[in-house]
Amino acid sequence: MVIQVCVGSSCYLKGSPQIVSMLQQAIADAGLEAKVELAGCFCIGRCNREGVSVVVDGQVFTGITPQNFDGFFARQVLGERGE
Repeated sequence: MVIQVCVGSSCYLKGSPQIVSMLQQAIADAGLEAKVELAGCFCIGRCNREGVSVVVDGQVFTGITPQNFDGFFARQVLGERGE
């Protein structure tokens, strides 16, 4: 699995360094270091949205914040649907 976090100026100002740290910790806590490649990327063209843009295996997710991070990680990385 490849996760890319936008570190362009807009997402940087919206908190991408904090989201990167949260991802690093969550990946380690889940024991996924060998299965997840975490990388930065530059603008993916979703700057008009709130929060940070994150790409998971080519699928773009916008509006990632510390407040909604846990749900995002559970659904998109761990695959928990919560239904």
